Amino acid sequence: MKIAALIFDKITVLDIVGPVEVLSWVPGAEIVWVGKAKGPIRAAPTGLALTVERTLDEVSDPDILIVPGGPGVRLLLEDEAVLDWVRNVHARTQWTASVCTGSLLLGAAGLLRGLDATTHWNSAAALESFGAKYREQRVIPRGKIVTSAGVSAGIDMALWLAGKIAGDDAAKAAQLCIEYDPQPPYDAGAPSKAGAAVIERARATVKDILARTLAGA
Repeated sequence: MKIAALIFDKITVLDIVGPVEVLSWVPGAEIVWVGKAKGPIRAAPTGLALTVERTLDEVSDPDILIVPGGPGVRLLLEDEAVLDWVRNVHARTQWTASVCTGSLLLGAAGLLRGLDATTHWNSAAALESFGAKYREQRVIPRGKIVTSAGVSAGIDMALWLAGKIAGDDAAKAAQLCIEYDPQPPYDAGAPSKAGAAVIERARATVKDILARTLAGA
């Protein structure tokens, strides 16, 4: 089972590392780190380096495609080389999945028109501009497309996928292997729970990080 992890400058690192960690526990999984050019890319805002090992033209038929989000997504929404690759690969995948604002890339490729989908809550309007219908849910499967909400939701999405691919017990074993048993000290992980003051503070934080990150693009 070949899993293509699309990576690019200014991704959010947990968007891709979380799902890949989960799926790497599925028997037979082969992770392929793919991007526009071989070599290191930098996540934002952490600055962590990840390495593109295969270029887009070297990966044409993965079983699963995972598209992460992050500030760098906005630099790709009109990149026809990337969008064409996403469309062509999607035609051959068993599953096409996105995390956080990675769904915007699927939307820009024309894959989400008329579908319920999710993304980071702060990008709901952007998602709907591509013809999708935003829903505040952690994971939304529609056919072979699976979108997940912001950052940490990619772990939930990958566990759901693991269950579909290898069965519930295999997915539960993967969950136990990574000891994924969240017990957060706060209950503010979605707009419907956070309250107006926290939402505004979060919006300001996202805006600041996005501006600082893209200023160096």
